[in-house]
Amino acid sequence: MSLYFAAGSPTTEMSAEELRLNLFTALDAIGKKNKVLAVPPDFTRFHSQAGVITELAWKYYGGRLTDVLPALGTHKSMTDGEIATMYGATPRSLFRVHDWRNDVVTLGEVPGSFLYEVSEGKVDYSWPAQVNKLLRDGGHDLILSIGQVVPHEVVGMANYNKNIFVGTGGSIGIHRSHFLGAVYGMERMMGRADTPVRRVLNYASDHFATDLPIVYVQTVVGKNAEGKLALRGLYIGDDVECFNLAAELAVQVNFQMLDREIKKAVVFLDPHEFRSTWLGNKSVYRTRMALADNAELIVLAPAVHEFGEDAAIDKLIRKYGYCGTPKTLEYVKEDPALAGNLSAAAHLIHGSSEGRFTIRYCPGHLTREEVESVHFKYGDLSTYTAKYNPERLKDGWNTVDGEEIFYISNPGLGLWAYRGRFKD
Repeated sequence: MSLYFAAGSPTTEMSAEELRLNLFTALDAIGKKNKVLAVPPDFTRFHSQAGVITELAWKYYGGRLTDVLPALGTHKSMTDGEIATMYGATPRSLFRVHDWRNDVVTLGEVPGSFLYEVSEGKVDYSWPAQVNKLLRDGGHDLILSIGQVVPHEVVGMANYNKNIFVGTGGSIGIHRSHFLGAVYGMERMMGRADTPVRRVLNYASDHFATDLPIVYVQTVVGKNAEGKLALRGLYIGDDVECFNLAAELAVQVNFQMLDREIKKAVVFLDPHEFRSTWLGNKSVYRTRMALADNAELIVLAPAVHEFGEDAAIDKLIRKYGYCGTPKTLEYVKEDPALAGNLSAAAHLIHGSSEGRFTIRYCPGHLTREEVESVHFKYGDLSTYTAKYNPERLKDGWNTVDGEEIFYISNPGLGLWAYRGRFKD
């Protein structure tokens, strides 16, 4: 087990040239490879710096980088424009599309007894360790798993083997891991590296994936004093150590502890990144631990035009809406379609305020009827954008018309919590 590179701090700002040199130093240390597969995130993780790293890997390996498989999970395949924007000069011909319903193989099965133990008795199903068949059967002598470590609602801290088993995983594995996180309680997990879902993924890595030649390239990204994105850390290795180091730094960089609760939050969803509530509900997940009882969360969502990225999941969200944990668990028992799409059920739980605060969506391309049918409040985008103008607000506390609000320009970059609510 090797750690090829590790550097970072809450004040580090790694330049493009430093990133290149540091990455190439690690790739030199790994040794000569003849057939390389890169597994970066998709466009929904544009700010991760993974696109730049993928392009650098192509420049380093040249023709020996034979495949790039964006870790789509359940997301839609990337457009040519998104690929060009995110991965620069990396040849379009190298890119493969992950089909989470059809292109997977099962490496092994984590026993139900293990899930029963880590979930404190909440689930007892087994968990198939599934990956895209290209990882197992592609004949690569190096798989570069690239991505950002940041607080996450399903697994606690994103990345490491989640990029493999969920990002290139199959429907059963994705559904069951999401549901495990939801029923265990996301507020018990977000911002923590050691969670029930992570333990399941680690079990799979340790028992079923030791033959896969994976090296993890992990970034930590935050905003600097000028509000610009800065690369705070880079950790490269072939086991959990590089993830743990990145997670320690990400908690310092991306986890904002507030001394008082938020009564009104305004979250902006960048139209290039957020086009569905499936992704846009990061505005709910990442702020819920900071919101006071009876608070209002206003979501400015200019490009949101659908609920689910996947047609079957979109249909289920429209049918049941964000109705809270008890109701969702009832529907799972009653409806085989929802029971067969447990990640959708998990998402319904994640996106509900459980009646504790108001979620007001201001979408660019959904009607009032559609928004209210899924149990959100509706807001007219032009009206709310005129009052809470993203171009005038700064991240953090602002005063608008004599009222204090908390503004977040990108919910994907962090996690916010009221110090008094967050335990340990």
